[in-house]
Order: sequence, then C-alpha cells, then structure tokens
Amino acid sequence: MAINDKALAGRVALVTGGSRGIGRGICVALARRGAKVVINYASREDAARECAAEVEKVGGQAALSQFDVASSQQTTDAIKAIAKDHGSLDILVNNAGVAVNGMLMRFTDEQWRKVLDTNLAGAFHCLRAASMLILKAKEAGRIINITSVVGEQGNGGQIAYAASKAGLLGLTMTTAKELASRGVTCNAVSPGFIETDMTAEHLPEAARAKLMEQIPLGRIGRSEDVADAVAFLAGPEASYITGQVLRVNGGMLM
Repeated sequence: MAINDKALAGRVALVTGGSRGIGRGICVALARRGAKVVINYASREDAARECAAEVEKVGGQAALSQFDVASSQQTTDAIKAIAKDHGSLDILVNNAGVAVNGMLMRFTDEQWRKVLDTNLAGAFHCLRAASMLILKAKEAGRIINITSVVGEQGNGGQIAYAASKAGLLGLTMTTAKELASRGVTCNAVSPGFIETDMTAEHLPEAARAKLMEQIPLGRIGRSEDVADAVAFLAGPEASYITGQVLRVNGGMLM
C-alpha cells in the first residue's frame, strides 16, 4: 500500500534515472509523501515529462534535470543548479543504472566501463556533489542507493552489473558511517527481479519461468514494491536506520 501522509512536505528529492521503471515509481511514491521531486534523465525527455505528469497527478511537484551521472562535471553542475533553483537538496536516490550482459571471457573493456561508469561511478559522482547540501538537512537528510539481488549473490552473464551493484553496498555503508554524526542516513534497497523495461529486454520467457521457481512469493516484483521501500527509508520512521540493505525480492535471497 502506498504511503500518502505528506511527511516529506517541504523537502527536495533528486531521483537519478527517474524517468522510467523503478525510478518513475520512486518519483511518484516520494511525491505522494509530499516531496518536491527532481527527475533526472540522460536522454529521454519524453519519458521524463510523462513521469512529471504522473507526479502531478498524485498532487506532487516535479522538475526535470538532464545530465549523465557517468560524467563528473555534468553531475556537479546539475546538482549546483538544483540547489540554486530549489533552495535545498534533502533526499538523494541513486537509481540510474544500465545492464550490459555477457560472459566473463567475452566481456569487453568498453562494456565493463559503460556499466561501472553509470552504476557505480555515477552514484559516487552524485554523492560527492550532493553531500554538503544533504548535510545541511541534518536529521532530514536521506540517501538511498538502489542495488540488486545480483550484487549480493552474483549471476551468470552479468559480470559487470553484479560487480557494480556489489560496489554500491560498500559505498552505502561507508557513506553511512561518514555522515551519521550529522543525523544523515544512507541505506540501500536491493530489489529482486522487478517488472521493468530493462527486465523485459533481458529476460526471455524460458528464463522467466525458471526464475519464478526461485521466488517463494511466486511473482515478479513491481516497481511500486521498491518505491514504497524507498519512501519508507526517506521518511521520519527510518531516522534510526542507516548502513542497511533492505531486500525487496519476494524471498529470493534470505
């Protein structure tokens, strides 16, 4: 059930990769709790505008911010502009990610860099650029990194994706320790297999049927399942939770 209590009223949230899939669900969930949501996108302005319309439909405020998280300079410039335009940045959700599948022995340097530059370096760029702003929010400051069950248990054919998501776990716990003295929390949400454009593209029907056998709850997850977990961690109820990994995987990994 979506949380709709306006506990995040007056706060500004940046969601990277917010235009589609899990990111879009997160934008809507944070808006339901009253946050002003800045939707980051790299190229699909049409999708970002669709997301903004969904945010406004639930009574929220939305703004768009185009930048590539893989670029340190673009990220730094964009976050400075967000602070100037909106007056603060209280919540950061590092959700932007790409998946390039392939077996270890045939995986290229270019494929490796593409995945790591977006999924891991991108989160680092955002954290470094936003940390001083979020520290000003003190106890209201929240950082939530979207990792994956693949980062916790590995998966054949996803060498770079698994490595990047595992790296996010170390990034989460170290950030949590560094910022805790100011009341800022940093946690990770680790989804299992969630129904998105990315999973539809990379999950053939035969693999989907086999996957269902591994999920005790017997279904593929929805973006709302992840979004509600993020909305909880962004709110006042989670003020004493930091450095943790919240698994949203239907029991796939326990």
